Amino acid sequence: MASLPFSHARFPLLIAAAALVLGGCDRRPDDSAVAVSVVGGTARVADPSRIELSPAERVLMGATAQGLVRFDAAGQVEPALAERWIVIDEGQSYIFRLGDARWPDGNRVTASEVVATLKRAVRPAHHKPLAGALRLVDEIIEMTPEVVEIRLRRPQPEFLKLLAQPELAIFQGRKLRGTGPFELGQPVRGAQQLRPIRGLDDEDADTPPSPAEIVELRGDSAARAVLRFTRGDIDLVLGGGVVDWPLLAIAQVAPASIRVDPAVGLFGLAVARRHGFLAETANRAALAGALDRSAIAAGVREEWAPVAALLPAQLDSAAAPAAFPWPATPTEDTVSQARARVAIWVADHPDMAPLRIALPEGSGGNLLWGGIARSLRAIGLPVERVAIDAADADLRLVDKVAPLDSGRWYLDNACVACDPMIRSIIDAAADAPDAETRGRLLADGDAALAADASFVPLALPLRWSLVSPRLRAWTPNPRAWHPLNHLRGDPS
Repeated sequence: MASLPFSHARFPLLIAAAALVLGGCDRRPDDSAVAVSVVGGTARVADPSRIELSPAERVLMGATAQGLVRFDAAGQVEPALAERWIVIDEGQSYIFRLGDARWPDGNRVTASEVVATLKRAVRPAHHKPLAGALRLVDEIIEMTPEVVEIRLRRPQPEFLKLLAQPELAIFQGRKLRGTGPFELGQPVRGAQQLRPIRGLDDEDADTPPSPAEIVELRGDSAARAVLRFTRGDIDLVLGGGVVDWPLLAIAQVAPASIRVDPAVGLFGLAVARRHGFLAETANRAALAGALDRSAIAAGVREEWAPVAALLPAQLDSAAAPAAFPWPATPTEDTVSQARARVAIWVADHPDMAPLRIALPEGSGGNLLWGGIARSLRAIGLPVERVAIDAADADLRLVDKVAPLDSGRWYLDNACVACDPMIRSIIDAAADAPDAETRGRLLADGDAALAADASFVPLALPLRWSLVSPRLRAWTPNPRAWHPLNHLRGDPS
């Protein structure tokens, strides 16, 4: 038998072998640097106003360039460049007073620099994941050298959570240098070395950081990150998702090391093209009702429960979430009716092409495909799997963590190819003059989207980390975001 070439395809085998040999290896000493691998991309400095940041780039930006506010370990907003703020004009004006933050060259951060960076960040662009939510920003103004005002077109109680995202970090020009809480040191062993920035009034300002205060950050594939963790080479893996979940069983990772976030957001199948079989609402409804969502979720992780609605809670809608009209486990009647519907369609369209379902690669993607294909083939639908970014996909997996608790974010991201009337309702909600009108429009849009059957919610996003016992302050949270300065219990 010919040997397999060395590639990522062989990593599960290597992980399994490493688990058998190294399953009882010692963890890293508590007085050493914290070594972190982020699943996805390379840990390099990148400008979020120019490109969409990879997961590793987001973590690095969040560590080296804070915004006006930032997230704490629990996913709550805490002060960063702004030492305090007030909200006036019924929630449409946020006024921030800057603290004594300094650039790496020692100069003080000014309001004009903050305004310039934020204006670039909120400028609309297709590559910006927060572009839809940032439409509500009307003006960004320098009131004094220490005070910044952000005016909104309408109130958004969750606005501070947007400002805490790495995409709205404040940094200096082309060098992309921020104010911390870490600064870049010399690369070490292929990783970015992050050194804590001392405050001017810190009594240890002139003392070099101890090894335990330093973070070594790298971007990895999930397989390589898990392998590093099982070998005891790193303390933390961030950014794990559904695609990579099966690797943990292959690697025999200790259950105590596996942490799953209570992430909120979207995980489901969106209609990408309303043509052919999917052009008719009754056909989309038959497909949606036939999906065994319980089996699909449990096929990946037994504890992963299906959801019954698009919205996780009422949020800012005027009504409770519109319930998905079919049970998570299809009844015999539902399957029979769907099968009959498909049979009629196929009889009228004997040359029907297979529905193209866009899913991510990887072992988790394989499990998802198995459950989805099984459900749809059971009602007679021909289906084939295509790449997640295939332009001609008919259905596409949407897997996103919500950056804020806003009903419009959910509707906007679920409406990939929904009815144009529903899109107009969602857009009207963005420009609603008051909370009451917005809530009513969101409720209408939620109900209409459920009836349109153009998005099938499967579960909540699956996000996991591997955490060494020495990182006692790591905290699960709904944003699945874990700041590097909130890992050891001694945040800076």
